[in-house]
Formats: sequence, C-alpha cells, structure tokens
Amino acid sequence: MALNSHQKQFLKAQAHALKPVVMLGGDGLSESVVAEIDSSIEHHELIKIRVNAGDTRKEQAQQAADAVHAELIGVIGRVAILFRQRKDDSRFILPR
Repeated sequence: MALNSHQKQFLKAQAHALKPVVMLGGDGLSESVVAEIDSSIEHHELIKIRVNAGDTRKEQAQQAADAVHAELIGVIGRVAILFRQRKDDSRFILPR
C-alpha cells in the first residue's frame, strides 16, 4: 500500500499526540520486538517506535516496518511512525 504525500502528512498529524509504544535497543530487531510491534500496530493501526541505533535509525525503522508489513510514515529524531491499515474496521479515513 503506497501512500502519497498528503496521506503521510495527515498520518503525521494524527501521530503527533501519540507516545512511543515500543523501544528498539542496540540489539536491533529480535523476534519478541517484532511480535510486540505487530501486536501494537494490529490494535492501533498507527504507532510510534523509539529507535536508538545511532546512524542507522532510518534503516532500522524501515526494517521494522518491513518486518510487520507496515508503511514507514517518517522518522523524526529517534522516533519512527508506522502505519498499517486494518482490512475490516479502520479507524483512519485517508485523504486522497
């Protein structure tokens, strides 16, 4: 699901008030961290994760998004925003 710039801007605005629900440490993506991200994104659709990997923050955020089949909306500092829309009962109506 490819999102355009208007949709990403809308989702960034929606994520502004959210707190990070998962924190990635120096060990990177383990199976338990991927399971936690998957569970959180299934429940909330739009989540923030905290990435503490130094220079590879964007790459690690993209790997986390790919692992749970989500869209990486953006990385701001050490926080990444992930989105995966539910098939049946979505909370977000995306602009065109």
